[in-house]
Amino acid sequence: MPFSIRCIDCGLITSYHPNDLTCPNCKSQWREAIYNYDTIAKQLPDALNSRTFDLWRYHELLPIHKSIPSLRMGEGGTPLIRAVNLGLMLGCNNIFIKDERQGPSASFKDRQAAVTIAALKEAGITEMVAASTGNVAISYSAFAARAGIKLWAFVTSLVPAVKMREIALYGSQVIKVTGSYDQVKKIAAEFAEQRGLYHDMGARTITSVEGMKTIAYEIAEQLTEEFGPPTDGSRWQTPTWYIQAISGGLGPIGVSKGFHEMQQMGLIKNIPAIAAIQADGCAPMVHAWKQNQEEASAVVNPKTHIETLATGTPGRAYPLLRKEFKAHQGLFESVTDEEAFRAMHVLAKMEGVSAEPASAAAFAGLFKLVRAGIIKPNDIVVVNCTGHTMPAEPLVLGSGWARNVVLPKEDENNAETTPKEGEGLLAALSRVAPDRFPRVAIADDTPDARRLIRRILQSQGEYTIFEASNGREALELVNREHPDLLILDLMMPEMDGFAVLDALKNNPDTMHIPVIVSTAKELTKDEKDLLQGQIQALMQKGDFMSDEFLEEVKSLIR
Repeated sequence: MPFSIRCIDCGLITSYHPNDLTCPNCKSQWREAIYNYDTIAKQLPDALNSRTFDLWRYHELLPIHKSIPSLRMGEGGTPLIRAVNLGLMLGCNNIFIKDERQGPSASFKDRQAAVTIAALKEAGITEMVAASTGNVAISYSAFAARAGIKLWAFVTSLVPAVKMREIALYGSQVIKVTGSYDQVKKIAAEFAEQRGLYHDMGARTITSVEGMKTIAYEIAEQLTEEFGPPTDGSRWQTPTWYIQAISGGLGPIGVSKGFHEMQQMGLIKNIPAIAAIQADGCAPMVHAWKQNQEEASAVVNPKTHIETLATGTPGRAYPLLRKEFKAHQGLFESVTDEEAFRAMHVLAKMEGVSAEPASAAAFAGLFKLVRAGIIKPNDIVVVNCTGHTMPAEPLVLGSGWARNVVLPKEDENNAETTPKEGEGLLAALSRVAPDRFPRVAIADDTPDARRLIRRILQSQGEYTIFEASNGREALELVNREHPDLLILDLMMPEMDGFAVLDALKNNPDTMHIPVIVSTAKELTKDEKDLLQGQIQALMQKGDFMSDEFLEEVKSLIR
């Protein structure tokens, strides 16, 4: 038999059928798939050379007897993107985004749905029930439609209407419940039991965990391609940290299983630390972790706008993850909705990645852990971008996100009137992009540093930006353009930043221009004394966040 099912409570090993939801011996719902790891370890690495980079390249490690190619839609095989700008901003050069937005329905839940639907199809099951806050139901709906399986999708009424419509578009039956997600799950379970239907149980569903573990396998292969084979004698690289926002905990449970399987097969040596991020308004696992409790108390009334993270009753997922985190230096952390929404902006504007709020919570967690010194500058960090934001909610964008252009009217002869100064098309366009904005000069000899500062400024405001690549150019630029603000590096060729400051302060025309020093140099006490009274702010490169920097800029040029 290529795989078996083992109860994690009593150890009983049985065969697998999707409708067998409990251990026949102890009735536990917590079971896991196991494989002939010794044989797979000998065959898999070489076999992968000729396989497509998708979820099914690891088919020997999935609970399917025979894969069904006609069901596939390109699931898995998502990119691992180096976050260059975030790395510069945070002072961590090895931050990677596992871009799960690239799945068939734009979320990491496609892995769960692809494996589960394949198992149901193989078993001849034609109807199923799932509770969801949106993404799970969308993924299941897409794959169920392809397999000819009817889905009953139970969702909370707080799920955005656009997601409900997409679920319905695939032909699934949407059941909208006015209540919390935990109440929705209870109703879905009762409905499935009454009608004798297959019921997806999240982290207790064997196929869901197995689908999620493929993220770990892909990360190990992709990091090996990035850095080369490790020097410890193993075959694949692993990150120092894997970060993901969680609701019920399915993702990290699956990813953890994947890394442990690879270690058992000798493919990797080290298990990465996992950081599981929750929303402050619904963080039962974080509260239990910080109080060193073995069980998590339920959050009865979640208070978060991030509905996909509003699971108040984690159940057994918490003690399972707690045990894993204790063994491998992982942790639970929470972030506010506001921090998550701010991270959405930073991620989109710095890396060109538009993520859903739940994904952004993971990046907000990254920022928090870097600030706290828990994540070190040389750590290799992979953050799961679990899904795309479609569409961006008004709550996230706020006001003033667009500008209007009113075109001039045509006369009765259908010819445009000639715009006069102050009116018409030319005036309309000048209001969209006026010539004069606050003027900022950036002086730094490192092109990446100048690009990062320029991008931060452009992402959140309107600025006219000038650049200089050394001290002499900086001094000439300031004397010529008289900017409203100078952002100055201290260690530059031809003239260093200290000499530039002295020259500016000795010139009555430039002595009042505010200066922010941004430096990678650890300053001595004497150097700090030299800067005293000459600059408005000192920011350490790699130790400031874009929002902190922008607040400082805005305060100086108001």
